[in-house]
Amino acid sequence: MLRYFLARLLTFIPTFIGVTLISWGFIRVLPGDPIIVMAGERGLTEDRYNELVTQFGFDQPKLVQFWNYLTGVLQGDLGQSFVTKRPVWDEFFALFPATLELSIVAIIIAVVLGVTAGVIAAVNRGKFLDRALMTSALVGYSMPIFWWALLLIIVFSGNLGWTPVSGRIGLQYFFDDVTGFMLIDSVLSGQKGAFTSAVRHLILPSLVLATVPLAVIARQTRSAMLEVLSEDYIRTARAKGLHPARVNGLHALRNAMIPVITVIGLSVGTLMAGAILTETIFSWPGIGKWMVDSIFRRDYPVVQGGLLLIAVIVMVVNLTVDVLYGLINPKIRKR
Repeated sequence: MLRYFLARLLTFIPTFIGVTLISWGFIRVLPGDPIIVMAGERGLTEDRYNELVTQFGFDQPKLVQFWNYLTGVLQGDLGQSFVTKRPVWDEFFALFPATLELSIVAIIIAVVLGVTAGVIAAVNRGKFLDRALMTSALVGYSMPIFWWALLLIIVFSGNLGWTPVSGRIGLQYFFDDVTGFMLIDSVLSGQKGAFTSAVRHLILPSLVLATVPLAVIARQTRSAMLEVLSEDYIRTARAKGLHPARVNGLHALRNAMIPVITVIGLSVGTLMAGAILTETIFSWPGIGKWMVDSIFRRDYPVVQGGLLLIAVIVMVVNLTVDVLYGLINPKIRKR
């Protein structure tokens, strides 16, 4: 098992260097001068402009700039924001709890509804319920996130008035940010109605973010369940007279969950990508909206550091899934 873990861990090195290069080069291919963007309407004299170019190191060769950035990253220094002058680390971890809270709720929704839909579809293979669920999953997977988000806002926020359009909690609530998780902090505050407000603000963004992973998990669960339900030991369990719920829920689903766990882990990358659009549309103050705002402001350190940290989180989750997969299925460790 240790050899299997180390082999997976070694893949981190080229991946990390590649992601570092991509995160460094991505913002630089976009049109616009970060110094002019920072200056805004104030304007700059030529001498002041040249001074800032030297200060930020933009006068150095590209290879030297990348090497300086890479050595800084390896030392744990992601730089400071051009706009706020705060370290990227501090800004990232100040906003990350909002994204993590949204992602946790979204993945819970996706797993619970996706696995349930997949099992029901597999048990009712070829019937109307199977076709209806899988068609819904295909539509959910194919639907653009921004369009789906706007549609839900129009229906539930605009027409019905059930949910707020943006933010994490109502403006009338004020309390200390203890954990960074609004659901927990609203309970700790003891303010009447704060938790309900936090939940109402979380419903639409989490549903939008959960849509694509839910569809993928549902289809993968159905596929895995159909394969397991055709095994000899399932037919034996049925022949013994075991209740169908016990056969499907205990014997079949347990073994079908192995590939589903892998899909759930890989869905973290989908959540991070979807969070950028979701947070922007719902004005959710997380790292997704932070990244979009930083791109428009040409805030190089924030975009570079944010992309790198998000990629590292996805890599760690994928490594964890690989290790869990090896623990569940010993045959994987021998490959």
